[in-house]
Amino acid sequence: MGEKIPGSVTRRYLLIATSAVTTVGAAGAAVPFARSWTPSEKAKALGAPIEVDIAKLRPGEILKPEPEWRGRGIIVVYRTPEAIERLETDHRRLADPTSKRSVQPAYAKNLTRSIRPEIGVYLGKCTHLGCVPKYYGKVQPEKFDVRWKGGFFCPCHGSKFDLAGRVEKNLPAPTNLEVPVHQFENDHILHVGIDTGEFDE
Repeated sequence: MGEKIPGSVTRRYLLIATSAVTTVGAAGAAVPFARSWTPSEKAKALGAPIEVDIAKLRPGEILKPEPEWRGRGIIVVYRTPEAIERLETDHRRLADPTSKRSVQPAYAKNLTRSIRPEIGVYLGKCTHLGCVPKYYGKVQPEKFDVRWKGGFFCPCHGSKFDLAGRVEKNLPAPTNLEVPVHQFENDHILHVGIDTGEFDE
């Protein structure tokens, strides 16, 4: 027969073992809790900001492929000085030239609907039924408009937008293309989904 272990020693071993099991259990329980604070890919898709590199974008071009934010394509266009001048002077064909009825942040409620006049940032969804407008940047006659001055055309139902995303009169789209909240980190990096001021509708 082995030597009998005193009761006080047995109780001490039991307390140590119980404490160890409790600590391991608490550590295991902490892992799911910590993970719950980490945004999932789904959460990111629903609204997390995105970073867009526009370093290779040149005047007259549109960024391809279009980046996506909240599951929607983002139009990023680099306007030439001539295009900017047209936006500031030619308003006769537009339904909402000063964007009073359209959605954009307060800092983009201007004639170019942008922070930087040369860089336009818009949601790539027609405001009629959500179709994707196509970019026709050159000033030249097009089959859908012999007086075309450059901009975006929705082939589904015929809505036309200028290079500031402003819709023409008497067409299906009721408002201008939406401008998402955005800001520039520097000359080459754009963040979509990060606001720089009060959102204005």
